[in-house]
Amino acid sequence: MDRDGTVCEEMGYVNHLSRSRLLPRSLEAIRLANEHGYLVIITTNQSGVARGLFTDALVQEVHEQLRQRAAAGGARIDAFYYCPHHPREGKPPWRADCDCRKPRPGMMRRAAAEHDIDLSRSWMIGDGFPDIEAAAAAGVRVVQVLTGYGRGLVEHHQDEYRHRPDHTAEDLLDAVRHLVARDQEGP
Repeated sequence: MDRDGTVCEEMGYVNHLSRSRLLPRSLEAIRLANEHGYLVIITTNQSGVARGLFTDALVQEVHEQLRQRAAAGGARIDAFYYCPHHPREGKPPWRADCDCRKPRPGMMRRAAAEHDIDLSRSWMIGDGFPDIEAAAAAGVRVVQVLTGYGRGLVEHHQDEYRHRPDHTAEDLLDAVRHLVARDQEGP
């Protein structure tokens, strides 16, 4: 799952813990995914680190807060992966043309290696082009949600998509419900 715009409100740069807010129905979606045996792994670009807008430590604090909120709501986030880099801004080591920054598939491949995940049987849920492109590059199917940047992209930029999502859903809960229903139908 993408973080901002999918699990959490799209707030621009989350440069303070108070700016990290779960979208309505996100906890219910994560609980449903947990109940049906899905690993919930969040991948997110966080170039604000490279840009000097916030620290790497703050990203980790935000993720710990999200983990705690999920647990308090009876849900589990299995892992977080984030890219703190930007190819043209900041200073090394943060200024880097890395393989982890979506739309590249590095975070998904790392998660697959560390959690024994078959990417060909996996799904990415995200709101934006980078999510769709990273999923395509990793061989992962994708659901685009209409939260965050999703609705505007679907309504105004579909002709620019290099890869089409496998499904479009109103929000994270509708996306997870689609995956659960699909699995219950069988192969």
